[in-house]
Amino acid sequence: MPTDNGLQTLFLDGLKDIYYAENQILKALPKMAEAVATQEVTDAFEKHLSETEAQVERLKQVFEILGQEPKGKECPAIDGIIAEGEEIIEQHEGTAAIDAGLVAAAQAVEHYEIARYGALVAWAGVLELSDAAEILQVTLEEEEATDEALTELADGGVNQAALGESEVEEEDAEDESEVESEQDDAAR
Repeated sequence: MPTDNGLQTLFLDGLKDIYYAENQILKALPKMAEAVATQEVTDAFEKHLSETEAQVERLKQVFEILGQEPKGKECPAIDGIIAEGEEIIEQHEGTAAIDAGLVAAAQAVEHYEIARYGALVAWAGVLELSDAAEILQVTLEEEEATDEALTELADGGVNQAALGESEVEEEDAEDESEVESEQDDAAR
């Protein structure tokens, strides 16, 4: 690797950041898979978990290329995205809306990862770390494919199911209100 001109430090810090992020995602995905309402979304999250495990192993290879021990660096961005996912679970557990919410949370994770891996691939190229760039490119392409699959899942019915549920809830609330109004009228 060329003498550090700041970019090498950025690259290593970015690598530590995404290593931490991927390990946090490994902890969050099983909870998300368990919380969703449909098998289709569970399957998508379990597939993502398997891919994330392989991505962590590839990151270890990149650290090895650099002669560094794999080490994470706390990443407030991913911590915040995961916290939002936990909030969705708390607020929507047991509803169809949980699938839409957690698919969106998973997409936020993907968008973060795509941005991070995109920068790392570019920086590895400039730093003439072709082996690292190739490894990171594989992961970048996986992240892009996962984001596309999540979009198809959302557009393929998950979002509509959440809408249908909220319309039913609104109709139930309106029906209850009408019954209460009729009961009030009868009591007078």
